[in-house]
Amino acid sequence: MLHLYYGNDTTTVRERAFAAADTLAEQENARITRIEVSDFAPGMLANLLGAASLWGEREIYVLDTPSEDAAFYAEVVNHAAAMGESANQFVIMEAAMLAPERKKFEKYTTTLEESKREAAERFDVFRMAEALSKRDKKSLWVLLQEAKRAGLSAEEIVGTLWWQLKTLRLAALTKSAEEAGMKSFPYDKAKRALSLFKPGELEVTSANLLRVYHDGHGGVRDIDEGLEEWVLRG
Repeated sequence: MLHLYYGNDTTTVRERAFAAADTLAEQENARITRIEVSDFAPGMLANLLGAASLWGEREIYVLDTPSEDAAFYAEVVNHAAAMGESANQFVIMEAAMLAPERKKFEKYTTTLEESKREAAERFDVFRMAEALSKRDKKSLWVLLQEAKRAGLSAEEIVGTLWWQLKTLRLAALTKSAEEAGMKSFPYDKAKRALSLFKPGELEVTSANLLRVYHDGHGGVRDIDEGLEEWVLRG
């Protein structure tokens, strides 16, 4: 029999596959043999299909991510039907599979189970731009930590904050959204935010942020540390 456990949640895939193998071993008084890519040799599966232990036990073979080796995977695909009909149990663990690959197995499987990890909601970096325009240092610091935990790079964060400062400076130098080349809503919002900044403060803040970026890429200092210090001083 053939059992396929696959998906991008590799931790759950492995847990479910090994749990299934353990259950089958207990039910059938069978022996478990795990086969990794490093264990594979051409012709191996053909030999395993009819294999029996000296004591007449059935065998359970756990095939660990055969797609990591082209020859191993090709042999698994070619023997899918035979594994499905075998008296021995074959438990396959695989990563995420597209429909064409899954279809090569599904009609031969007793078990076909996907473990899918939901994509994490992407952090909205523009919340940081909003906190910056409101001069809300506390929120900006908290959001910076959230952004870093979400995996955003310092360069991406700096780019967004630079964009916000550029928008504010542009609003300060122009008299209308049309002159600034902006939509009315973000322009008016930037104009209102200007009252929270002292004269010349936007220019100094922008120059300091630009220094964080260049110092980080020039090896002068760690860009993440520089960004944190910039937020605290802002």
